[in-house]
Amino acid sequence: MTTPQRERRRPEADVGDPERLYVITGGPDGAERAELDLVTMIVARDEPSPTVQPEQAAILRLCRAPLSVAELSAYLTLPFSVVTALLTELLATELVESRAPIVRAALPDRSLLEAVMHGLQKL
Repeated sequence: MTTPQRERRRPEADVGDPERLYVITGGPDGAERAELDLVTMIVARDEPSPTVQPEQAAILRLCRAPLSVAELSAYLTLPFSVVTALLTELLATELVESRAPIVRAALPDRSLLEAVMHGLQKL
């Protein structure tokens, strides 16, 4: 699987520009944001429509294969809070879905492993 290409940004689009970030997120509307953390996996459910914001269209293109919120933030060069606001809107319109990360199973107890090893040695 290949790594998604970074979205091309205009040089004048300064990521640190608070006015730009305010416009992207729609300002402080007081709406509840989705419960997302850095490792939550996001996958697109549909192609971007002409009515979505450019940043949301970029998210939909990047998330054809599942990506974490942290990866999206890095690829888009946007702060986590801004990506979370964009994802909240996409989740509400069901254009993306979020999934808990796959957690590796905990290692079995050492005494259990030793008991199995001793049992195999006796065979």
